[in-house]
Amino acid sequence: MAIEETFVLPQASTALSEYAAIYKSELLENVLPFWMAHSKDERNGGYFTSLNREGTVYDTDKFMWLQGREVWCFSYMYNHIERKPEWLNMALHGASFMEKWGRDANGDWYFSLTAEGKPLIQPYNIFSDCFATMAFASLSKASPNERYNRIALDTFQNILKRRSNSKGQYNKNYPGTRPLKNFSLPMILCNLALELEHLMGKAQVDAFIPEVIHEVMEVFYQPDLGLILENVYEDGSFCDSFEGRQLNPGHAIEAMWFVMDLGKRMNDDALIEKAVDIMLRTLEHGWDNEHEGIFYFLDVKGAPPLQLEWDQKLWWVHAEALVALAKGYAYTGDERCAAWFKKLHHYTWNHFRDPEFGEWFGYLTREGKILSPAKGGKWKGCFHIPRSLYQVWKTVETPKQN
Repeated sequence: MAIEETFVLPQASTALSEYAAIYKSELLENVLPFWMAHSKDERNGGYFTSLNREGTVYDTDKFMWLQGREVWCFSYMYNHIERKPEWLNMALHGASFMEKWGRDANGDWYFSLTAEGKPLIQPYNIFSDCFATMAFASLSKASPNERYNRIALDTFQNILKRRSNSKGQYNKNYPGTRPLKNFSLPMILCNLALELEHLMGKAQVDAFIPEVIHEVMEVFYQPDLGLILENVYEDGSFCDSFEGRQLNPGHAIEAMWFVMDLGKRMNDDALIEKAVDIMLRTLEHGWDNEHEGIFYFLDVKGAPPLQLEWDQKLWWVHAEALVALAKGYAYTGDERCAAWFKKLHHYTWNHFRDPEFGEWFGYLTREGKILSPAKGGKWKGCFHIPRSLYQVWKTVETPKQN
């Protein structure tokens, strides 16, 4: 399963197009086979995501947002790479479990279930709904079914109803004292709308896009800082608190490739250029100049971050940054994106990738040492790595698109 260690390609003269083959190979030969071999629960349905380094299951709880992500992944690969029956069957396997056990009486998706499908944690987290929407929207392309269409559309409408107070009765904040809004949901909605276009129709998606772009690029983006904050007041103003000073470089960078794609769709070169500039500024701000890699959290004023894990290096942050850099170069030809891509590729593939057992490690210390041998758990599943490998592969294999 391992690939020869020539994948690093450290030469400054290497064209980005030469990276396409190794991203494709890593996806098809190392990463997807790992999940196919180890995550399927043949007895109860759905997927196990708490997998040790070699793929053995160390916990059987099922987290609905990760179930949705894996359904999306295999149906997406089926739709976009090759119509392999085993990929479609894998997606249908997870979707059946989700459809049977995943929602409460109001149609909200639980956060977690037992292996058998009994609810464990209430539907406090709207991201379970977001990834259920993505899952059934993608699956409806792979295996057309009116039920899948209805689940995707109904869940999306539920998200829109809940987005001003996504946690509802589970919200711990005292109302009115510090009314902050969080960046995560507007960020995901940038991408989610495009996933639903075949169900919603182009006109409805076109009408929705300016709203989410405004939220991301004007409400959460702070021009005086040149950065996107994770939490702001309702009007987009700065809140001088732990939460208000919080920077999440991974979220901001990931959102910028969503915005680049929207800009490409709209033929808006200025929006793409702005997204590239914000992405590069965030990467420069979040880069660890001492040990390399991208910090998990930072405080915009340089104060100690609230999160004790602020200096860890996480898989998804680096994987999504590679996508953003690849797209930034493809859409604009900005050589800064190409230079950063090569630098980040070298760090990421040498620290996160597991050449022995497949898939990638998720958590590193600041110095780049592996914190956990697990390949999945409560937060890491079959999503960021395969999606990023696919996106980079397809983005760099063709000449610049600007």
